[in-house]
Amino acid sequence: MQEIEVVVAHQERATVRVGDVFLKIDADPDHADVEVAAMAMAPVPTPEVLWHNPPVLALAALRGRALGRLGEPSTAPSTAWAAAGATVRALHDAPLPPWPGRSLDEVATQLDDECGWLVTNGVLPADLVTRNRHVAEAALRQWTPVFTHGDLQVAHVFVDGDEVTGVLDWSEAGRGDALFDLATLTLGHEEHLVDVVAGYGTDVDLDVIRAWWSLRSLLAVRWLAEHGFDPSAPGCEVDVLRARM
Repeated sequence: MQEIEVVVAHQERATVRVGDVFLKIDADPDHADVEVAAMAMAPVPTPEVLWHNPPVLALAALRGRALGRLGEPSTAPSTAWAAAGATVRALHDAPLPPWPGRSLDEVATQLDDECGWLVTNGVLPADLVTRNRHVAEAALRQWTPVFTHGDLQVAHVFVDGDEVTGVLDWSEAGRGDALFDLATLTLGHEEHLVDVVAGYGTDVDLDVIRAWWSLRSLLAVRWLAEHGFDPSAPGCEVDVLRARM
């Protein structure tokens, strides 16, 4: 008899695995609609959609294993990280999706709100927030929109050897900043940034990637804490912020 494995569960979304099938249940049906549409458009490997009956999306398991996990050293070879960079480049070179992503003004407003909340509630030291808010400003510039994954965490990229076998979790895909995807992929894994950029195959502004590390981490702390995750775990978002000091 197959067992049910709870992959992730919180009040907004749950994902369970039964054998080689993943079932994603989302409180917002629009997320699954975006995910299905994005995977159909993306010129990179994605999970097979077995069926979609809102609010449930059934996906086939991917071959291989995650490129890494936030807070843990990655055992994947440098060639796998370079392959991930090449996969991201293929996505960014694809035609834009028809739906928009977050605007620069929306990101800036959210950053101001989160920094204020972190300091007012004593969640993080004021100097830590101020320093990373300053670093994050480099990301707040006009960008040329590309087809972005939007949540390209290292755990969402599966590899087998040095081959990318699939990219998961497309519910936040849309038009966005290419360097945000690269920053999200390398968050907490700075030692592999050079491999990812080599695979990506074009010059990128490393200061903007570092800015997105700070910006994403500042935006994530409250959400993670409110949804049962620990952003202060070793190697995770708070450590990323401390590394900028």
